[in-house]
Amino acid sequence: MSSRKYYMVPVGNLKTGKRIFMALDQMDYNYCALPLAAYACRPDHSRGRLYPETDSRYRTCFQRDRDRIIHSGAFRRLKYKTQVFVYHQGDHFRTRLSHTLEVAQIARALARALMVNEDLAEGIALAHDLGHPPFAHMGEENLKILMEDLGGFDHNEQSLRVLTHLERSYPKWPGLNMSWEMIEGVIKHNGPVPDEKMRPTFREIDARLQIGLKTHASIEAQVAAIADDVAYNNHDIGDGLRAGLFTLEDLRVLPMPSAQMDRIRAEYPGLDEDLLIQEMLRGMIGEMVDDVLEETERRIRDAAPQSPDDVRACGRQLVAFSQEMLPKIAETRAFLMERMYRHYTINRIWVKVERIIGDLFHHFHAQYALMPDRWQRLVEAGGGVEDETARARIVADYIAGMTDRFAIREHERMFDLYWDLR
Repeated sequence: MSSRKYYMVPVGNLKTGKRIFMALDQMDYNYCALPLAAYACRPDHSRGRLYPETDSRYRTCFQRDRDRIIHSGAFRRLKYKTQVFVYHQGDHFRTRLSHTLEVAQIARALARALMVNEDLAEGIALAHDLGHPPFAHMGEENLKILMEDLGGFDHNEQSLRVLTHLERSYPKWPGLNMSWEMIEGVIKHNGPVPDEKMRPTFREIDARLQIGLKTHASIEAQVAAIADDVAYNNHDIGDGLRAGLFTLEDLRVLPMPSAQMDRIRAEYPGLDEDLLIQEMLRGMIGEMVDDVLEETERRIRDAAPQSPDDVRACGRQLVAFSQEMLPKIAETRAFLMERMYRHYTINRIWVKVERIIGDLFHHFHAQYALMPDRWQRLVEAGGGVEDETARARIVADYIAGMTDRFAIREHERMFDLYWDLR
């Protein structure tokens, strides 16, 4: 840590209102709460926004990005979007919102440990699932099938569409007018964008902002992406146990849970199962976070980046799991795929989701006047009256923005013969 270059930051004096500057290694500053490594993204070096606007006197551009996401309608709707289990199946299962908050917490912890920009990492984490349709991956897979010959569907692109096109909060522009760095982090959530993963909205935004789709993302974006992996691998185990899809003894085939259980039972003999599960998950998350930090520190030492652009150009991810951790994660994912995501109870939900999403899509696409007035106007303004592909894009936007319960209710309104007629 001592070999890194840092920037100094202003510390607000609440009594006098004056700014006191804390000198570190270089005569430079930015409005951040903590010192930053030289390769971190600095708000005063941001590449701007889609639409120019005046800076805030008290918040950095990344803080404003984060705050806009939290106050958006799309973020609030995550409360009733499925992570794995539909919201009404239990009060304690994770929703897309609670998952997002858990990812943001892990991202912020990693960013602070690495001395990179916490606000940017947190904002990207909060934004990464805004485009997820109702019913989790079941809803996404159904929309992919329905849109296969009509422009395709990708939840990562949909998150970008929410940020740049669909959210309605400001009179001067569509979307939330995010910073360049925030948009880069969302587009490159899974790393550089290869040709086979290129999406129309990616091309459009890249043409306007020159994102550089073939390079790696900032270190803050990499932090947010790996925080997503840490969160869902562990928390899906917790939800699967709570749902009774598998037991603690079933998890003995996996090295991380097994080792954690042995440690806990030795330290806390007779501990009840609920507390054992909580301690096990906490230990697994800690183990994965420690692994990421150690591996990332090693990669940073090897690459020696001196700027955010050095991170983008270094040719590989800097924030990563170690080679020893990767097989453990792969085993965990394989276990969850077999014992949870393909469990017959989930498959039964899939049948219902396929019916709900399919019915809504086909009828809205065939008769766009069945959608609310705003969406009808979007179809007409976007050339969708004559162009099936343009119309399908608007229909997919409408359905992807629905919560689980709204989609269920919309289907009832459309196809329950006696709805509103009783």
